[in-house]
Amino acid sequence: MDEKLIITKKSAIKGEDGYKTFSIRVKDATANRLNRLSEKSNRSRNELINMLLEWALEHAQIRDVEK
Repeated sequence: MDEKLIITKKSAIKGEDGYKTFSIRVKDATANRLNRLSEKSNRSRNELINMLLEWALEHAQIRDVEK
């Protein structure tokens, strides 16, 4: 899959997000990658996680296991 998720830099304006809160566990390496992406894009980790999850959900496919 060669498709890329394009993340634009965000302005410093903040507002209500309207999201539901829950916690997840991620690997240290994944958290570090998110932190670097957050710094480069001026977006919060939360915003990036939501963008990445939405993209993944739109592109996910379920296949039956061949027996």
